[in-house]
Amino acid sequence: MADERTLLTTSAGAPIGDNQNAMTVGPRGPLLVQDYQLFEKLAHQNRERIPERVVHAKGWGAFGELTVTNDITKYTNAKLFSEVGKKTPLLIRFSTVAGEQGAADAERDVRGFSIKFYTEEGNWDIVGNNTPVFFVRDPYKFPDFIRTQKRHPKTNLRSPTAMWDFWSLSPESIHQITILMSDRGLPIGPQYMNGYGSHTFSFWNDAGERYYVKFHFKTRQGHKHYTNEEAQNVVGRSRESYQEELYGTIDRGEFPKWDFKVQIMTEAQAEAYDKFNPFDLTKVWPHAEFPLIDVGTVELNRNPENYFAEVEQAAFSPSNIVRGISFSPDKMLQARIFSYADAHRHRLGAHYEALPVNRPHSPVNHYHKDGLLRFFADNNPKDAYYEPNSFNGPTQDPRYLEPPLKVSGEAKRWDHREGNDDYMQARALFELFDEGEKERLFLNIAEAMYGIPQFIIDRQLGHFDKVHADYGAGVRKALAGVAARGGDDATQITEKKMDQMAMDQTDAAPLPNEAAE
Repeated sequence: MADERTLLTTSAGAPIGDNQNAMTVGPRGPLLVQDYQLFEKLAHQNRERIPERVVHAKGWGAFGELTVTNDITKYTNAKLFSEVGKKTPLLIRFSTVAGEQGAADAERDVRGFSIKFYTEEGNWDIVGNNTPVFFVRDPYKFPDFIRTQKRHPKTNLRSPTAMWDFWSLSPESIHQITILMSDRGLPIGPQYMNGYGSHTFSFWNDAGERYYVKFHFKTRQGHKHYTNEEAQNVVGRSRESYQEELYGTIDRGEFPKWDFKVQIMTEAQAEAYDKFNPFDLTKVWPHAEFPLIDVGTVELNRNPENYFAEVEQAAFSPSNIVRGISFSPDKMLQARIFSYADAHRHRLGAHYEALPVNRPHSPVNHYHKDGLLRFFADNNPKDAYYEPNSFNGPTQDPRYLEPPLKVSGEAKRWDHREGNDDYMQARALFELFDEGEKERLFLNIAEAMYGIPQFIIDRQLGHFDKVHADYGAGVRKALAGVAARGGDDATQITEKKMDQMAMDQTDAAPLPNEAAE
């Protein structure tokens, strides 16, 4: 029987005769440095971890495919949409935002919803969330926002004070806060939530016409959510509840699906639109004005064979686009085009896109040279290692040039709040909630605010009042109830409470146009 098994070897291929005992001088003697097999094993263990993502560290993923069900070729010449019935393989990674890799899955937090489409003309990545908006509209504020979601440098505990201080000083966050603290802020698994590109992107066609576009992925499994109390019980049972949900569902052959839809806005419409900036990440486009258009169906039908290789090393970036798809003047998107790819080069090395999970299914030809883990050979002719060259190396093709992106205005640091109504869409969302949804919203906010300084609570209550008088009044009532339950020591927070409150403040929920879905 033993002779039929695969032979164990070192990483260099040398067969191993004993993998149970280190080499010593006598049974009690010291180790020998010449036991290279032992040192190889220990050295590899020391290097099993790579830097976790600063944001979206905890994630879950699976493979599947997009099937096109509707013709959108009038808007884009991207080949993956070239005909109805066409299928494109893909990978989706879901994630939390604030938590580290060891954090519990069932925490109230925004969920990442990132898709890598392996198209015939390269990889196209949508790096989105399960919410159509975000807390800030200017990338200059993003690093500071993320710091409020992480641990206090002195206590090493999550800080609800930092979070609410930042939010109360950033009125543009009120829309996302309302989504986060609503029922949809805590889905029970990845398959029970929508996905969004969130940003405004663009399509372009063979005629050189550009259309601005929003991407939506509507779950077919329905929206299912935990209350805070239910989530606490789940976390007490398992910190890996999302992994169990997603992996188990696919393993049983119950393949989750989403309907892929887009909203379209012409360049002329965008230029003339005066209700708000259509490139503002804190706003959604009203569906009555820009209705959803069916594109296709996304299905997940295969679990990874190796989590580290295929999920942890998966690298998504908005900079990965293909012919027929491009960007917009969305400031947050423009910043992410740089920051995401830069993060992957730090975590995985300069050649991260040559890793199997990131490698395109289409031919790859470039002149990037050398560096750490250059483990693949050039496809180029031997003398073509620079460009331009006279030796038949890869060259440009003007057919892939996109039409000009029309922008105008002065180059300066524009005040991102000037002329913006940060309350109107949060108000529209709030007015769609039924009484039960409102009561749960108030309680979630009150529990998340418990114990923070009163002046920050007062400042944030002012924002709720501006959304709707009932919003502010409801949170005040809930705060009084939470304080009463907290007893005479209501202003003091135990470490356990701080940690739980940190869970209760970063996820995605309905939007004004979809709250009734």
